[in-house]
Amino acid sequence: MNSSLIQLLVLAGIAVFLILKLRSVLGSREGFEKPPLPLDPARPTPKRDFEVIEGGPDRDITDHIAENTAAAKALAAMKTAEPDFNVGEFLRGARGAYEMILMAFERGDIDQIRPFLADEVEASFTQAINARERNGMTVEANFLGIREVTLADAEFDSTSRTGEITVRFVGELTSAVRNKAGEIIEGSTSEVKRQRDSWTFARRMGVQDPNWQLVATGD
Repeated sequence: MNSSLIQLLVLAGIAVFLILKLRSVLGSREGFEKPPLPLDPARPTPKRDFEVIEGGPDRDITDHIAENTAAAKALAAMKTAEPDFNVGEFLRGARGAYEMILMAFERGDIDQIRPFLADEVEASFTQAINARERNGMTVEANFLGIREVTLADAEFDSTSRTGEITVRFVGELTSAVRNKAGEIIEGSTSEVKRQRDSWTFARRMGVQDPNWQLVATGD
């Protein structure tokens, strides 16, 4: 008996063994198979260990504002007008804008932040900076960080497609005001000051310009 025939017989034996093994494990279906019995209404249906929830709350909104509030509905309308809008990303951008705008104001560098200011806010900042310069005062400030960023409110005008979001900031910085002689007349270069601000940013949703403008400030 040559080697090829021996190999063929071995393979055939292995195949028969596997078929028998599978039949013993899986069983076989022969003849008529009874349909599954209908459920008895009197018997409670076994409860599933999980539930499929569709159309749930938008966590990008509810992580920052209470569900079903006017502000939450305004944010949802902004997302409808601009599907790529993301609340979390907006707040991260607002955090950076707060430091940039605040420190530019302290230094008196209004040109750097002009594109991010509404006309009324720009006029108010410019007036304050000019008043300091006329009195020969300068500000020495050092930004240390932001302790808190909270979404406080949101509004959406469906006619103009303009969204407004109010954010509360709690920042820490050192700030000292010096007179013409260089003497500190207000604040300190070493004492940390905790500053609270409430800023409102606005933007037309669905336009190419991604920049939000600061339209109102408060404490």
